[in-house]
Amino acid sequence: MSLLRREIAGVYRELGLRGLNVGASGNVSGRTGRGMVITPTGITGDSVTPKMLVATDLDGNHKGRIKPSSEWMMHAAIYRQDPAAMVIVHTHSNGATALACLNQPLPAFHYAVLAFGGPDVRIAPYITFGTLDLAEAAAEAIEGRTACLLANHGMICHGPTARDALLAALRLEALCRQYLLALSAGTPRLLTDDEIAAARIRFASYGQQPAPPPDKRPDKPKETA
Repeated sequence: MSLLRREIAGVYRELGLRGLNVGASGNVSGRTGRGMVITPTGITGDSVTPKMLVATDLDGNHKGRIKPSSEWMMHAAIYRQDPAAMVIVHTHSNGATALACLNQPLPAFHYAVLAFGGPDVRIAPYITFGTLDLAEAAAEAIEGRTACLLANHGMICHGPTARDALLAALRLEALCRQYLLALSAGTPRLLTDDEIAAARIRFASYGQQPAPPPDKRPDKPKETA
C-alpha cells in the first residue's frame, strides 16, 4: 500500500476525530502522476482504509465498483489550476460552514489570515454540490490562494503535503470560529493596508527556514585565548 494512500486515509480519519467532519461529509485527495487518489463517496472517517481510496484521472475515469467522492470534480479543477496543490482537504467544519452560510469571506481581522495567500479568504457562491459549476467556482475563488469558503457548504484548502493540508484546514476552522466570536461581541477591527503589507513581509521569514549554503553562512567567530 502506497504512502500517499495511507496519508490521505489518515487525514480523513483525523478530520473526523477532530470534529471537522461528521459522518461521511467532506473528502480528501492527493495528487498522483495520473491524476489523484480520493476518498470514496459515502465513507465515514472511522471506517475508511487506504485500500478504499479511489484512483482516478482528472476526468473522473476510474476502475472498480467503488465510486470516488461526489466532489471529485472540485478537486480535479484545483489540481489542474495550481501545480503547487498536492493534497486537498474539503470539510463541513462548524466555524467555516457557519461563516459560509452568512455568505461572507474571512477578512483580515487577524494577521494569520494572510497565511492563505491574500488579505482575505474568498468565498465561492452557492452552487449545487458535486457539479462542474461548483468545481469551476471553487477553482476561481481559490486561485492564487490555498483556501476558500464555499457558500452554504463548507471550506476547501490545499497544501504541499498531507500534514500541511490538514494543518491548513485546522487553522482556517480556528480563524473562522474566532471571527464569528468577535462578530458576536461587536464589530471586529480589520487590519489596514499598511498593516497587511507589514505582516506579509514578516510571513516571508516566518517559521523554520532552510539552512543557507555553506558559502553563505557567517564566518564562525575566532576563539580568543
